[in-house]
Amino acid sequence: MKISLKATYGVLAALDLALNDSTSPIQAKAIARRQAIPLRFLEQVLNAMKNAGLVDSLRGAQGGYLLGKLPEEISLADIVEALDGTLSAPSGHRGAGRHSKGASRPDLLLADVWERVRQAELGVLNAVTLSELAERHQQLDRERTLMYHI
Repeated sequence: MKISLKATYGVLAALDLALNDSTSPIQAKAIARRQAIPLRFLEQVLNAMKNAGLVDSLRGAQGGYLLGKLPEEISLADIVEALDGTLSAPSGHRGAGRHSKGASRPDLLLADVWERVRQAELGVLNAVTLSELAERHQQLDRERTLMYHI
């Protein structure tokens, strides 16, 4: 499975919103600065995520973005699908099915394996939520902070 840079930035942007969870919107330029994401690209990412219902936006001087759902309700699969399209398409083989007349021997041999790999990938992406990722991020920050004390 290949995860695009767009999806990676989407995960980082959503994580930023989850970590900075507040009642006031967060501006895209603040997310872009903290996450080192080009602003114009981030705006495209956030717009796609808004269309998928993962984030909400408010216009105006005090406007910005908020998560559209609770962090524990957003999986990595939700974000990747919003930005890269459906994850249900088979990956890793040329698309020849097990019973296809034109399928090559390697395709016939490996089709079920690639499908099992794809299902495992989907399972992991569906199981990991923004809430879990935010907890892991905070844990890493605490560990990093502790290492600097002598």
